[in-house]
Amino acid sequence: MSEADWEKLIPKPQTRFVQVICSECGNRQIVFDSAKIKVKCNVCGSILAYPTGGRAKLTAKVDRVYD
Repeated sequence: MSEADWEKLIPKPQTRFVQVICSECGNRQIVFDSAKIKVKCNVCGSILAYPTGGRAKLTAKVDRVYD
């Protein structure tokens, strides 16, 4: 089987981890883009992501996406 055949059988996940920059203190933190709870900054405590039932609403600037 070719690699394309394997990709049809085993699809890639639609969720990923992202590194965000806190708008309050500038802290960089890795969060899950489908978070089911409020994600707070580890330094200042501001909200970085809100759950929406699907993809989380990110309130911080996305710096990097990890596939």
